Amino acid sequence: MTTATTAEAILNTCNATQQLTDLHHPPTPWEAPAPLGQRGDLPPSPVHALPAWVADHISAVAEETQTPTDLAGCVALAALSTAAGGRAVVNVRGSWIEPVNLFVLVAMPPGSRKSAVFRAMTAPLTRAENVLVDRITPQITEAEVARRLAVEVAEKAARSAGTARGEAAPEAIAEAQSAALAVEDIKVPVKPRLMADDITPETAASLLVEQGGRLAVLSAEGGIFATLAGRYSGTPNLDLFLKGHAGDPLIIDRRGRSERADNAALTMGLAVQPEIVSDIATMPGFRGKGLLGRILYSLPKSNVGYRRVDSAPVPEHITSRYDANLQRLTIGMYEWHDPARLTLTTEAAEVFTEHRRATERRLRPDSGDLGHITDWAGKFDGAVMRIAGLIHLATDVDSAFRRPITTDTVNAAITLGQYFTAHALATFDAMGADPDLEAARVVHAWLHRTGTARFTVREAFTALPRNRFRKVTELEPALDLLEQLGWIRREPEPPRTGPGRRPSPAYAVHPTLRSA
Repeated sequence: MTTATTAEAILNTCNATQQLTDLHHPPTPWEAPAPLGQRGDLPPSPVHALPAWVADHISAVAEETQTPTDLAGCVALAALSTAAGGRAVVNVRGSWIEPVNLFVLVAMPPGSRKSAVFRAMTAPLTRAENVLVDRITPQITEAEVARRLAVEVAEKAARSAGTARGEAAPEAIAEAQSAALAVEDIKVPVKPRLMADDITPETAASLLVEQGGRLAVLSAEGGIFATLAGRYSGTPNLDLFLKGHAGDPLIIDRRGRSERADNAALTMGLAVQPEIVSDIATMPGFRGKGLLGRILYSLPKSNVGYRRVDSAPVPEHITSRYDANLQRLTIGMYEWHDPARLTLTTEAAEVFTEHRRATERRLRPDSGDLGHITDWAGKFDGAVMRIAGLIHLATDVDSAFRRPITTDTVNAAITLGQYFTAHALATFDAMGADPDLEAARVVHAWLHRTGTARFTVREAFTALPRNRFRKVTELEPALDLLEQLGWIRREPEPPRTGPGRRPSPAYAVHPTLRSA
């Protein structure tokens, strides 16, 4: 052993390098690190971007239930989508058309009063559905009686045709055929159905076609995902949700006949527990086929344990205005089978074009913050237009379809889009979509497992799996991210004490990670 080697071993034993570093650069106090997978605090729901009658009710419900405005805000968007989905589209430019139905998901822990908020925000839809049912019930009764009588006539004519002989036979057969056609001409109206909850894809598809291609799946639970993944059938069935979001034709084959909805419009509004967000990333086909890229996500911070127990109830005038307007929008647009076509003013189109330029830069794989979630971000601008259409219709529930979408409305939709973008980044981080974040998690787990207080890059590279980090340089993004979030802190390089290669960079580890 050489003298230099012996000296280095002695210095390492007494941690001389660290002591010299601390002498020249005393450590600063640690701040609390940011959670892995969360890029700082997520923005709250921009309630002000919605029309006043919607925004006021969101704020009042959030106050009464002591829940984040994100929850009521997301359910409100799903409610507007239920009212107008399939009944209006936005002509963005040229042949680009966006329907105004949305898929919205908000994740909150158990005990967060999700069901209470759902009831408060969707109750007008139930009442509107009851009004529509009451209106059409007499027509259903009349058509059923007429059809029953027509069936009796057709059966009698068929029996007569079966026994007719000679010259009477052709006329009897013609009468039987005419009677059978008369039965087919009598269409019994279906009872209006706006919403479904715990439903299989097959049943939902049939119901959607029956309802003229329009349906909403609204639930304070996330069981629909397990159903889509094949809980009952054993095989994933995503076609309805993929086609229902895009507005594609949906064909249902029944015994001897087919039914179709030329422009399926499905709305989805879910409030789920946070672990569901991670679970759906592993469900077969959910990301590969594009379902996860169609959802607007919200991950509000839970306030359980900090809620007031004497919160003010929703004022009656706010509830009444929300109820009346949502019912009017729902009932007024229910009969629109040829969708209202919404256009943009010239100024609004210019604002949206500039927004699209900004989005395109964010999609760059080397420098854009959305480059790793292009399956979601590629549909982001379309989602902004869908939101703009809903805001426009809700601003004037009686006659908005007569006017183009304004600049203010597009800017409000962009504001909501920016909110959903921040939450989508956090959501896909939780799903493991960002390779740098996944690498940081591996290093974080190693530090947690070993209780290391200080390490060098060389030590980390030696200890970590080689199939994860094949070269030392592959560690750098993970270490940079951990340092940005405050989990580790790079130490200044110690003074050079002689010739030779520079020592491996060293990092101190946050005390809370060591104690955990």
